[in-house]
Amino acid sequence: MALVSKPLIIVESPAKARTISGYLGSGYSVESSIGHIRDLPSKASEIPKKYREESWARLGVNVEKDFAPLYIVPAAKREQVRKLKAALAGADEVYLATDEDREGESIAWHLLQVLKPKVPVKRMVFHEITKRAITEALEHPRELDTRLVDAQEARRILDRLFGYEVSPVLWRKVQPKLSAGRVQSVAVRIVVERERQRIAFRSASYWDLLGTFQPPEGAPFTAPLTKLDGKPVASGKDFDAEANLTNPQALVLDEAAAQILADALEGAEAIVRSVESKPYHRSPYPPFRTSTLQQEAGRKLRFSASRTMRAAQRLYENGFITYMRTDSTALSEAALSAARRLIADEFGSAYLPKKPRIYVNKVKNAQEAHEAIRPAGDSFRSPSEVERHVGSDEARLYDLIWKRTVASQMTDAAGESVQIRLEADTSDGRTAGFVQTGRVITFPGFLKVYVAGSDSPDAQRDDEERRLPRLEEEQRLAIVAMEPKGHETKAPARFTEASLIRRLEELGVGRPSTYASIISTIQDRGYVWKRGSALIPTFTAFAVVTLLERHFSSLIDYAFTARMESDLDRIARGEEEARPWLTKFYFGNGSVGLKTMVSGPLDEIDPREIGSIPIGDDPDGIPIVARVGRYGPYVERDGDKASIPDETPPDELTVEKALELLAAPNDERTLGTDPETGLEVSLRVGRFGPYVQLGEQDGTTKPKRASLFKTMNPEDVTLEQALQLLSLPRVVGVDPSDGAEIVARNGKYGPFIKKGSETRSLESEEQLLTLTLEEAIALLAQPKRRRGQRTATAPLREVGTDPVSGNPVVVKDGRFGPYVTDGVVNASLRKGDNPETITIERAAELLELRRERIAAKT
Repeated sequence: MALVSKPLIIVESPAKARTISGYLGSGYSVESSIGHIRDLPSKASEIPKKYREESWARLGVNVEKDFAPLYIVPAAKREQVRKLKAALAGADEVYLATDEDREGESIAWHLLQVLKPKVPVKRMVFHEITKRAITEALEHPRELDTRLVDAQEARRILDRLFGYEVSPVLWRKVQPKLSAGRVQSVAVRIVVERERQRIAFRSASYWDLLGTFQPPEGAPFTAPLTKLDGKPVASGKDFDAEANLTNPQALVLDEAAAQILADALEGAEAIVRSVESKPYHRSPYPPFRTSTLQQEAGRKLRFSASRTMRAAQRLYENGFITYMRTDSTALSEAALSAARRLIADEFGSAYLPKKPRIYVNKVKNAQEAHEAIRPAGDSFRSPSEVERHVGSDEARLYDLIWKRTVASQMTDAAGESVQIRLEADTSDGRTAGFVQTGRVITFPGFLKVYVAGSDSPDAQRDDEERRLPRLEEEQRLAIVAMEPKGHETKAPARFTEASLIRRLEELGVGRPSTYASIISTIQDRGYVWKRGSALIPTFTAFAVVTLLERHFSSLIDYAFTARMESDLDRIARGEEEARPWLTKFYFGNGSVGLKTMVSGPLDEIDPREIGSIPIGDDPDGIPIVARVGRYGPYVERDGDKASIPDETPPDELTVEKALELLAAPNDERTLGTDPETGLEVSLRVGRFGPYVQLGEQDGTTKPKRASLFKTMNPEDVTLEQALQLLSLPRVVGVDPSDGAEIVARNGKYGPFIKKGSETRSLESEEQLLTLTLEEAIALLAQPKRRRGQRTATAPLREVGTDPVSGNPVVVKDGRFGPYVTDGVVNASLRKGDNPETITIERAAELLELRRERIAAKT
């Protein structure tokens, strides 16, 4: 009996394939490509042999022949390609159902190039995974959009040229293994510039009064001092970043003056000079697009951008929300109808505007092929219903999306704003003015469903009321108390993921769909670390940004980078050709191209100067400088050096802190003399921690060295212990059964013994010195454990329950440091993560990042 052919649908992910297959049944074959099946080679071994001698091969792009890319199918994707070809053999037509954006169009094009189907091929697109949407997409296929493919290929080639040409400069001039990227480097620059502002910032002090007033009826209320004898009293907005007063009319009070004024107002009365009220209206926020979803989930749910996008991806693939990579704030007619029905049914006609709200997108370089992010379908499933089918992260994110979508179609919030101005005469003949504002919400409107988050903890919420008593002009109030209040201006806040995303979007740098990966990349590459939600640049980031600003300024210019995005959009619309654009970028045309930049006089770049950050002068006027060496940051003063601890933010490295580091014991000391050789034995600190050394460097001969055991305290190490360490590797003895030597040594993966080609791991480093011949022979007789297999260690602490696996998460101490695990997946803690205080949210984020990396390798 012959096999029956049926249409083959190819999507990107297995989850998406399962959902679509469930809607279509057995009449269709649905397979996934698991992302891209083809890409530029990522390492030299992936370059085909016939191209390896070509001068351009390391780039993976033939810059001499129209920037022809060298595409390869990575080893990890070959099995999937074989599976897709087998599925294609039984198909009578193919639907390429990847996402409708540049990336999705590119994946579809690569599938065509690799699979070379001989049956009809159609492009199938949809913005939500519902039965109705899939059916409509099948009925209305289109052709592959080669303009989108060209734009994506141009972006990929540009990013490859940027990274592969600029990164080697960083290796030579800053540190090995650093990376540069078209958007990544600009994001790092933004974070570094904010830290520079914080370093340059000088705090200004000022004082005012907070008065408490008692009306004839009702509760007392407070109001701050704003004027004295008609002159404005200085507040934070009257000072610049260097603590200079920018408003010459403002009166600056110190503590003594504020206390004298408070005493002079004791027992006085205040007079109401004015009461101004006006209507308060607040319109709802637009539905979510990619960047606003990432920002709001960061503020309200404490999700990182990558965690938000992972949860959104799962919601989309399982048919609960529309496509989550979009710049649009528009809602379809079906969505508007669904929202309005829901509002009328659940909240009543008072909350329903006369006509639907239409939102205009104001985003630079917006791509509006999709709707806003909203609940999928023609009727929105309730958060409680969805919660039964998804994990914790997805349920919380869906609730946020549902509320924002519904609220966007509700009526305004309404109320009244009131401002009261008071005056009081002091006992010494001065007049003090006080002002307080209030707000009353008379009709909540959309606030009944949704209140937006804020980056500032001091910001007043949209639904927050501040009720003031009913007062009339010229009414007299008793002064209950007058409290002097001291203030200091604050440095600009560090960026959070949410505020960095907002800044990138304001500048038009990058695409919202890439922001999550950009922020993850700059953390993974060691340019930025987190303290709480704040993004802190490393000293290495300072050195890299300084180099790029001085020698590749156009590449990290905000306007230049934003123009690149606009150019890619022009290519996608067919208004510009990709190859001439790449030629101009790389070879130059009236301006210096990338090739000239990286092949110029790079010897002029002084690594020492690039990696130097002036801290200030010590009490004797000697300059103190922070430097970025090849093995990490350190402070230097007149030849004295001290390492800078990893957890030190650059703006906290003050002169006082630097002097403290320089004065601290450096743990480098002489332990004594080796009785056998007569050479000095010393304790030192190097790149990989403390070690002991026998003798000094002599010409080309390196002195013998040995690292301290992890359990050793450098302050307690004795000459005897040092000599034991220097005796390693140690011959334990000779196996009498075959006369082979057994040697104990420390290796990359920990302590072990070796006899011939046989090795066995030891449980502790101390065994290197204490293991007997009998114990070694017994250990060699046991089955060999796989690398990393160790005796289970007790958890340091329990963190909570992982929202994905549902398993308890604990912190453990492993061979390579502390890590979190749910019993299935292990994830190392990163810089800034404290095993004693790490939260379940952060642990879940690390575990999910680890799952993604594991999936990417399979």
